Amino acid sequence: MIARIELNQQTFTIDLSKPLDISIPMHPQGPRAWYADPMRISPVLNQYFTGSVKLGGKVNFNDIFFNPHAHGTHTETVGHISRDLVSIECGLERYWWLARVISVTPERAASDGEGIKAGDTIVTLAQLKQAIGADIPEAVIIRTLPNTSQKLQANYSNTNFTYLEAQAAQWLADSGVQHLLVDLPSIDREEDQGKLLAHHAFWNYPKQPRMQATITEMVFVDDAVADGLYLLNLQVAAFRNDAAPSRPILYAVGE
Repeated sequence: MIARIELNQQTFTIDLSKPLDISIPMHPQGPRAWYADPMRISPVLNQYFTGSVKLGGKVNFNDIFFNPHAHGTHTETVGHISRDLVSIECGLERYWWLARVISVTPERAASDGEGIKAGDTIVTLAQLKQAIGADIPEAVIIRTLPNTSQKLQANYSNTNFTYLEAQAAQWLADSGVQHLLVDLPSIDREEDQGKLLAHHAFWNYPKQPRMQATITEMVFVDDAVADGLYLLNLQVAAFRNDAAPSRPILYAVGE
């Protein structure tokens, strides 16, 4: 299934039969953060209905309890930090984007800075500039190294996980990057007194909020996916909320 796509005055070919899924399925043993309990899936059981074939019901009919920010791959809008709801259901003007996958080994912060504590592991502005180069894409996908399968099931709570320098997020915004995807639970420090400096910088909030820009967290980019350009198909569940589970799919491009 070969498709020919014109985007930004360039023409690409992609093989639709070879998707590269960089989402993490949501399930009780999946990754979580922000001190949340594991997500839960359980059948509806009451005096009128048994929502489990195994338990004698006619159909499987489950309730699912989760938090989109805490469990698995999710995409969020500026509504994550704004007073007013900016719903993810209308947060994307289209679903195909030219994206670049980059791999970065986080650096150890040598001293305290704005929103940074000495000893933290951070993705820096200099690293992003070097990895992306002069040809700035519409979307950037950051794979942090080492890239272990532990990301598929990690409990990030109370771990002081890797995050982005606020200057790095600001540079991405200033460079016109619309969609930022990371294999981290947040682009900000776990404990930062609620400042969320990188989120504010990327969305340029509250000065001139970038309403169509999104951040996707907790992706997993397998080592088989090489650094480079791809077409990104960013699909997001239609929740009326600032964030929702998402399934970003990459397609290798040819010209």
